[in-house]
Amino acid sequence: MSMSDNAKTAASEQWRDFCRRLEAAGNIVAQAEIADEPIDQAEGYRYLTRLLRIALDMNLENADTDFPGFYAASHATAKIGADNPDNIYLNASINASRRYRISGNRGGVPVLSFASKANRYAIDGTMASTGEVDANDMEFGPDGQFELIASREPAEGNWLPLSDDSSMLIVRQTFLDREKEMPARVQIEAIDPPQATPDPLTLDRLSKGLNQSLAFVEGTAKTFLQWADQFKDEQFNKLATVDQDMFFRAGGDPTIFYLHGYWKLEPDEALVIQTRVPECSFWNFQCNNVWMESLDFRHHDIHVNKHTASYDGDGSITIVLAARNPGYGNWIDIAGHDQGTMLLRWIGATDHPLPETKVVKIDS
Repeated sequence: MSMSDNAKTAASEQWRDFCRRLEAAGNIVAQAEIADEPIDQAEGYRYLTRLLRIALDMNLENADTDFPGFYAASHATAKIGADNPDNIYLNASINASRRYRISGNRGGVPVLSFASKANRYAIDGTMASTGEVDANDMEFGPDGQFELIASREPAEGNWLPLSDDSSMLIVRQTFLDREKEMPARVQIEAIDPPQATPDPLTLDRLSKGLNQSLAFVEGTAKTFLQWADQFKDEQFNKLATVDQDMFFRAGGDPTIFYLHGYWKLEPDEALVIQTRVPECSFWNFQCNNVWMESLDFRHHDIHVNKHTASYDGDGSITIVLAARNPGYGNWIDIAGHDQGTMLLRWIGATDHPLPETKVVKIDS
């Protein structure tokens, strides 16, 4: 057999193994007790395809840490772990042995932050923080231009720390009004890359990328399914806090206080959520499905934030989850679902009130 034939055989085996493992990943959806409605099953299999798209972007298309590029790890049609509908997420793969320059323009986004992470989703479902920088603590030029160095050793000016196992950079942009606020422009480059252009793709790199992508799909799906199961057991039709470290280990922003919950309603029921609003830089509430994906925010009003909310006379807020508009409070459209998860975020808050919740008849 020629070298060419050996390469063809190896490539074919890699592809068949990838397809077999991808098929087996479907058991995560098929065996999920929480996903007991047709819409939950349909969205579960779509969720796997979305995770695979993100994973291939991460581990194949943008895996070269000498020539990194930002990609969107969560957006309107690919979502992970209660993705924030008010956010633009940008991720880049890095190697902690190198130094990186992140540059661009601040834009007009209210909340902008940079983080380095040790991405272990494919191993144990965690994404440990190894460095955090908020735009409020950075220096910008008069026209909003900036430069940020990411490295293990301290750098002059704006600096994002890396640790030995840092493998990912995340940029979060959080908007109050997406229609009017200008996003930041951000790019990344390795400082002193070893060569001028990337190496061509090899079978070994293809195999590694496919294997890492499948591990990411499996690890991510299992992690957030476990979360949803936990919320259903402990936070049924209510928003409550658990150990915040749980969220930070999965890559959560340390400036955010997370209040997760699980909701389930009959067609004629509504979940009413009432809370005072603490002094904070930002807050929002969102409705998710059982896979912890935000519902379709392109076509339904499934979230509300500090800017878009209608406030009660005393400055508190009333949020109402229901299949149709009840005519009071801030209506959250459940978009054809009868169960799912939900999340209220307080960002930079002075304290963290726990909302009161109750299930009522919509017509009441």
